[in-house]
Amino acid sequence: MSEYIDGFVIPLPKNKLESYRKMAEVANQVWREHGALDYRECIGEDLEAKEGCGSFLAGLNVKDGETVAFSWITYKSRQHRDEVNEKVFKDPRLAEMCGGDDMPFDPQRMLYGGFQGFVPGDK
Repeated sequence: MSEYIDGFVIPLPKNKLESYRKMAEVANQVWREHGALDYRECIGEDLEAKEGCGSFLAGLNVKDGETVAFSWITYKSRQHRDEVNEKVFKDPRLAEMCGGDDMPFDPQRMLYGGFQGFVPGDK
């Protein structure tokens, strides 16, 4: 069976990049400690649409002063994802960084989905 991926796309204010980085570093540690195979966070660098493609900027209604975070977490399977996330969401570090009004992004604008591997990568 192929790996399972949780994917995230988040419009992110550029002036909150450092706050987001700190949050992502904690999240990386939490997910990896609870069994995730990989955790990646990327910040948009070349987001303009090419011929025939829609852009992240337009698709996410990115505003002036914002960029896009593109992130994913890798698991062995969906069952493994569910087991890891059950532990993660009980971890007090997650609640601590997600509580309050100081989130570096608007969670209502975050796109999320779980994806079953379709074409295997190098193994």
